[in-house]
Amino acid sequence: MVAAKKKTASKKAPVKKAAVRTKAAAQSPSLKAPVNKSLSSEQKLELFRQMVAIRRFEERSLRAYNAGKIGGFLHLYIGQEAIAVGAVSLMEDNDHVITAYRDHGHALAVGMTMNECMAELYGKHTGCSKGKGGSMHYFAPDKGFWGGHGIVAGQTPLGAGLAFALKYKGLKGCCVCFLGDGAVNQGAYMETLNLVGLWDIPVVFVIENNHYSMGTSQKRSSAGTGLAERAGGFDIEWGVCSGHDVYEVREHLDHAMRRARDKFKPYVLEIQTYRYRGHSVADANHEKYRSKEEIEEYKRTKDPINLFREQLIKEGVLTEDKAKEIDKAMKDEAEAAAQFAEESPIAPVSEITTDVYWEVDNDTEGKLKGRYFFND
Repeated sequence: MVAAKKKTASKKAPVKKAAVRTKAAAQSPSLKAPVNKSLSSEQKLELFRQMVAIRRFEERSLRAYNAGKIGGFLHLYIGQEAIAVGAVSLMEDNDHVITAYRDHGHALAVGMTMNECMAELYGKHTGCSKGKGGSMHYFAPDKGFWGGHGIVAGQTPLGAGLAFALKYKGLKGCCVCFLGDGAVNQGAYMETLNLVGLWDIPVVFVIENNHYSMGTSQKRSSAGTGLAERAGGFDIEWGVCSGHDVYEVREHLDHAMRRARDKFKPYVLEIQTYRYRGHSVADANHEKYRSKEEIEEYKRTKDPINLFREQLIKEGVLTEDKAKEIDKAMKDEAEAAAQFAEESPIAPVSEITTDVYWEVDNDTEGKLKGRYFFND
């Protein structure tokens, strides 16, 4: 791990110049970490299955969007699958997860079904948010997943609040709060760092640094060296790791999450990653602010699914035939989810004012007086 105030190499270097681990390379050094050595073959295969599931779900949702079945925004997670899967695999009973608008991967990793997720994209009543949230607002509180938030960095004080509640109640747990490299310059995040540093709140901030925010490179948008390194100014421990190796993600997050649970201490982990598609599907210029060669080089040398497949084959845990079987099963599941969404009903008109204000829906004494909606 990287110590809180230790200098690191500049994160301004282009992604394509970062160290790469190709298929021909040795096994992941992080395989020797205790948290990974303890994994059974079945658990490793489940990590692989989840990563493939996210990829195939995202690809199928893109097809649906291009066919006009999905409206609004669609922020794809393709290329970053190892981060969500690696993080969620470490969750314990009192742990929680919250993220920004690129939330499909995290939702599937916590156990949400493709059906409820795809139906939400379609705006159908069978969706996880009854069709009202769309791509950016998946929720599953029963699984410790609190969204899905459209406001840049808006989830960071909420993540701190979830973690504060754990400490207040004396529960051993933490909140893993994901944010992008574009969110680190928002005031809400910096103010939250100050509070969690002051109050020793068990939150782990994971910066999924795909290097381009909405379309501006980190070099042009963020002053200074590393993004996680800023946490040192608040006396918060921080670290940096690569996001294409699920074992490496697990090793670093295991340290951060254990520290948060055991010591009620915050942590900031910057994970170097890459998104293959644009900021959203509406980002038509994603191959203009970065070169096609850069994208293809990352796919060739750092694709998290390809790397993990080769890793598991070397370990004797996976075969090519089994990998193909898993891939086909996930493609079929994604296709079935699209069919489910297609056939699902839209919400009735009476639903337009439900789940807007909890106090109103439940007729509590705490509800405000006056009108809530545009009715008499």
